[in-house]
Amino acid sequence: MTHITRKMKKQLTAATYSGRKKDDQILVAGAGGFIGGSLTRHFHDQGFTRIRAVDKKPLPLWYQKVPDVESLCLDLSDQQNCKRAVENAVEVYNLAADMGGMGFIEKFRVECLRSILINTHLIEEAYHAGVDRYFFSSSACAYNTELQKDPNVRALKESDAYPAMAERGYGWEKLLSEILCQEYTAERGMKTFIARFHNVYGPHGTWDGGREKAPAALARKVIEAQDSGDLNITIWGDGSQTRSFMYIDNCVKGVDMIMHCDDLIATPINLGTSELISINDLVSMIEVIAGVKLTRHYDLDAPRGVAGRNSDNSFIQEVLGWEPDTPLRVGMEKTYAWIKQQYLDRKAGKPAPAGEY
Repeated sequence: MTHITRKMKKQLTAATYSGRKKDDQILVAGAGGFIGGSLTRHFHDQGFTRIRAVDKKPLPLWYQKVPDVESLCLDLSDQQNCKRAVENAVEVYNLAADMGGMGFIEKFRVECLRSILINTHLIEEAYHAGVDRYFFSSSACAYNTELQKDPNVRALKESDAYPAMAERGYGWEKLLSEILCQEYTAERGMKTFIARFHNVYGPHGTWDGGREKAPAALARKVIEAQDSGDLNITIWGDGSQTRSFMYIDNCVKGVDMIMHCDDLIATPINLGTSELISINDLVSMIEVIAGVKLTRHYDLDAPRGVAGRNSDNSFIQEVLGWEPDTPLRVGMEKTYAWIKQQYLDRKAGKPAPAGEY
């Protein structure tokens, strides 16, 4: 077998996987959110005709509403709702969780931990419904925080989740839910797939209201400063914190490929870019995109998260022959333009649901 043939075999998606038909029932849980909405649109655009999208948010507040999709408002922390959601499903994508940026997950740890009810009930009902494949969206917050105390952080490998010392609340929920998926595979033979997301950003995401992450929050702050003429910006922490940020299109593509790679059954894998940047440098990038220079103020009492976090992509390169590759500057230009339009629409009195929840 040549290298090219092997690589093509590894990069299967729902559309190219031989065991999947376009009229198979696909469930996207958390479809009213940023990533879930984008994933729903991805499958719709691939020609899948039976997609069920579920979220606890009222339908008018969904970030994307995809045509010809069965869209249900259900709270999946309730087991009976999970039973309804998985009816006739062949694939389940669990992206449902209470989450947001660092300000949210540090303040609402109980709410974040309670998301374990969603995965617990959903995977049980999926198993009883005979679901073929089950995807769980984990997070880099599951990694040992002791390894993330320096902005010049070593990129995190999948094995760095243990010995366990996850971020309180959100991180522990993700790590425990990963284990649950792995045990459903080990004990019950269910095909489960686990991706650890590293800071996803892009259009159709949260950009206001407290749940937004750094790229969207900083873009909004720059837009607000430019619009008001008050050319100041407040940055949480001292700006030295480092992160990698993955563009939404790369995330959706990665989820699809991970779900259809049998080498990754019950095997957590990083899904993120390896392009590390400090918050200060991210602000500078957005200033260049916006064509403005702001005076910076630092809120040292604000939530800042770990000092540094980056994705080691050796494993995903080995298994899939691929890694998220959209340069941050390219993705931020698109994201900034989208948020600016949302901001102007809201100012003009038009609805902008992605910034209201």
